[in-house]
Amino acid sequence: MTASRSADAPVFGWDVGGAHVKVSMATRAGVLADVAQWACPLWQGIAHLERVIDAMFERWPAAADAAARHAVTMTGEMVDLFADRAEGVRTLTRTLAQRLGPRTMFFAGDAGWLARSACADGWRQVASANWLATAQWVATCMPDAVLIDIGSTTTDIVPIVGGRVVARGANDAGRLVSGELVYQGIVRTPLCGIAHRIAFRGETTGVMNEWFATTADVYRLTGELWPEHDQHPSADNGPKTEAASRARIARMIGRDAADASDAEWRRFAQTWRHEQLRALEANLARVIARDAALAAAPIVGAGCGRFLAAAMARQEARGYIDFARLAGVADDDATRAEWISTCAPSVAVALLASTAAKSAAGNEARSHDDAPARAA
Repeated sequence: MTASRSADAPVFGWDVGGAHVKVSMATRAGVLADVAQWACPLWQGIAHLERVIDAMFERWPAAADAAARHAVTMTGEMVDLFADRAEGVRTLTRTLAQRLGPRTMFFAGDAGWLARSACADGWRQVASANWLATAQWVATCMPDAVLIDIGSTTTDIVPIVGGRVVARGANDAGRLVSGELVYQGIVRTPLCGIAHRIAFRGETTGVMNEWFATTADVYRLTGELWPEHDQHPSADNGPKTEAASRARIARMIGRDAADASDAEWRRFAQTWRHEQLRALEANLARVIARDAALAAAPIVGAGCGRFLAAAMARQEARGYIDFARLAGVADDDATRAEWISTCAPSVAVALLASTAAKSAAGNEARSHDDAPARAA
């Protein structure tokens, strides 16, 4: 394969999570061409990942070309399908490399890109590094910022200072301690994980510790949930309608939907939103307090729940920049911007890998150009 053909080949960026797989395609010169997300309940078996890979090849036949590059980051090693995270990384890297081919590389943070053969020993660098991929790419665009990526399940709050990622935590355990990882999202989080007591009709009531409703029900009622982001079954496997969501959130406080008006349940959903936003704001405050350079740094919002990141920016009187805008998407291309921001880690690894491929190809071309002079 020639250097020019390798450099011209598309790069596919993968973010393999425990509940979704996100894939982005970048052309030569690092131009983002397409992005997609598939539901993937990985905890139910590796066959779900195999199914997503099949769907990806169907969407992008060029992904099967020998010249195509695949750049992968992941969080799926955390699911309880695997005995531990090391086994998860080994299984996922093996499965992906076998299906995607030898030009598959795995993001390992400061360790760079690893071939599958190096991932068994380097699993700690590969595991749950998707937040770092996004932050490293954002850091190439902005010297000082706070990246807030709010997804279906989790929230990342990542400080960037002087064009460098300055997160205190290096892995999930450390990031949970530092407040840089908050296990709350806008679709799959059970409401009993947000508040144990909550206000309703002027009184504070206890919350049932049952998986009766999730944040998808809250944001369906507030009108902020994009239906395409709600790819998993509801808490009771029931309909994804406002009526069904009212019934589910009523159950959280021992009531039925008929006990209050539709308007009251919408206000109750806003109360849940407030509680979640308050939890996220508390962690943001912890992160930005550690570096004076972050005092006025803008927020870069990513993820399907970035409307909450925008709300935090307004609350803090900070600037706000959508991840999709950094990726060069026009404001009037709303659907494309929605998916690019939602799939930010897959976009980041595609663009980072594309840059690395161009640099390697350039170095190889310069080496060939210099060879005759050295021989002389």
